[in-house]
Amino acid sequence: MVSHQGNFPLIQVLEKAKKLLSLEGNDYSWSSWENEAQALLELNKLQTRIMANMSWDEGDFEVLFAPTGPIQEVSLSSGWGPEFLKLADEADQAIQMYRKNLN
Repeated sequence: MVSHQGNFPLIQVLEKAKKLLSLEGNDYSWSSWENEAQALLELNKLQTRIMANMSWDEGDFEVLFAPTGPIQEVSLSSGWGPEFLKLADEADQAIQMYRKNLN
């Protein structure tokens, strides 16, 4: 089990994603989410599981930041695509650090 401190980069990335997903005027029409509330609910549930060191699927984290994943879809239709690319790189680094800490 990874300590809460080892999970911190994952939490930071999720917090940044939630801020972007909360921007006024975001367009959710191309994502799997109907609206901001649904997006934040999904990220909050995942974040809660990670913070509590509960069982969670790494794939759930990765798909959020994948090309054509729901966050990228919102970013492209809402005008913050470049910011998403930076965040996706941070997400990749965070999940790699998490996996490294598992060993």
